[in-house]
Amino acid sequence: MKWRLVCVCVAALGGCSHPAAPVQTKQAEVGQGEIGSLLPDFSARDFEGREISSADLHGKVVLVDIWATWCAPCRKEMPGYQKLADRYRTNGFVVIGLKADMMTDTENPLAFAQKTGVHYPLVVATDALLQKFGGLQGLPTTILYDRQGVLRKKVIGFEYTDVFEAALKRLL
Repeated sequence: MKWRLVCVCVAALGGCSHPAAPVQTKQAEVGQGEIGSLLPDFSARDFEGREISSADLHGKVVLVDIWATWCAPCRKEMPGYQKLADRYRTNGFVVIGLKADMMTDTENPLAFAQKTGVHYPLVVATDALLQKFGGLQGLPTTILYDRQGVLRKKVIGFEYTDVFEAALKRLL
């Protein structure tokens, strides 16, 4: 009798087991402009009329510099980013400047760029374009994306070029 009871219990338990359902891990959603978010889809024309598109940036390390002519820290950072662009261009590094347009320029943006020695592509950033990068929280804002288009570093406010160069070298 005991033997039958054990067999019934084992049979019952065996019949209760179901193949394990696949475990689904839900990755936390990362907001646009936050570390881990992806380079947004965008298309814009630079000051010289050339089209700049996120599609052209696939496979490249991308530094996005959000600036304004009236921003003194922007004026200080931009020549350093140009040096990085010149130094690492052949390694697949690109710098794009997005000129914030929330206040009147203190000077002609092209003259400003020329005076600061900047010749990387510069785009007038509409509010809609800035929102794609997470919105504007302060100037300057510098954003660094890896070759897969993942945001790896973001600084709101002034930062020394060598800090971004160190981060950049790890991504190249």
